[in-house]
Amino acid sequence: MINRISRKNVIAVTGILLIVSLFSCGGEKKQEVKNIRSITVNGAGATFPYPLYSRWADRYQKITSLKINYQSIGSGGGIAQIKAGTVDFGASDAPLGKDVLDAENLIQFPMIVGGITPVVHLKGIGPGDLKLTPDILAGIYLGKIKRWNDAEIVRINPGLSIPDVDISPIHRADASGTTWIFTNYLSKISPEWRSNVGNAVAVPWPTGVGGKGNEGVSAYIQRINGAIGYVAFAYAVQNNFAYVKLQNQAGEFIAPAPASFRAAMANANWALAPEFYVVLTDQPGADSWPICGPSFILLHKNQENAANTRFLLDFFAWCYDHGSDTAEQLNYVALPQNVIQMVEAEWASQIRVDNKPVWFEKKQTN
Repeated sequence: MINRISRKNVIAVTGILLIVSLFSCGGEKKQEVKNIRSITVNGAGATFPYPLYSRWADRYQKITSLKINYQSIGSGGGIAQIKAGTVDFGASDAPLGKDVLDAENLIQFPMIVGGITPVVHLKGIGPGDLKLTPDILAGIYLGKIKRWNDAEIVRINPGLSIPDVDISPIHRADASGTTWIFTNYLSKISPEWRSNVGNAVAVPWPTGVGGKGNEGVSAYIQRINGAIGYVAFAYAVQNNFAYVKLQNQAGEFIAPAPASFRAAMANANWALAPEFYVVLTDQPGADSWPICGPSFILLHKNQENAANTRFLLDFFAWCYDHGSDTAEQLNYVALPQNVIQMVEAEWASQIRVDNKPVWFEKKQTN
């Protein structure tokens, strides 16, 4: 059995060289390994986790001199590219159902959990100043609430000076997992939204302007006075946006933060979720942020290159083991250890090269 690189020690280039040697074909074990440092693993997809994935990839390259190239193109693009086989891994905030995964021979697993945050651009309104209810948020995106000094907004924000300006809703223009999570939430809290618009990576928006990626939505929010948009919380913090406090299922007005994302994640039952299909919107609990979700990685079960596949899985394992502090710094939430163990068990049982496993579960010791 091949023991994988120690989870407690920094992954060394010599370890990667050993992996290449071990997976070489029989009589060619002594073949020269050609410039292992030139290996680049390519991924594409969700913009939601991009700040974290890019930071992880940068840190990993400094440790190993090996490169992870991740394109922030949206979940729809990531799903399309992994299906087409033009990338080594895809990333999506919209989970795929078992039927789709089986049809494409894909494995899906979560990497992190984060929050989607409504943010506004209003003169005199800072982060956490403005409160919104689920009904108001749905009414804005349905095009029914058009001015910021609407009576209902003023009523739940006593003492707050709200300017009398038009509301300019901003949404995603591309096929987006962030949109999937956001519209999943709106579909749960608004029967009208559920009936007329629905939950998908791209929907027929009743109103507003579309931007490509979390980056594009952020750019519109920065430019338009009166704008409201939805972005991953990491983008809200990076851009110093005025995020709202949103009323949750328990009736509490909650600020987005890793603690409130973690409270929502506490309700997840990963062990009973086929293909890790977990949705974390509108979760119960006084401390739960209402618009949360995991971000998923998509891989083909049948791989062609054992060394590259092993390198990629070692990168994901390193992120799980050594990336939680960075995740917290960037306002994401790392997965619990029991979920990581479930994921690695799936790697061991599902991912193959020439019908042989590439990943071996770590032996448990007392």
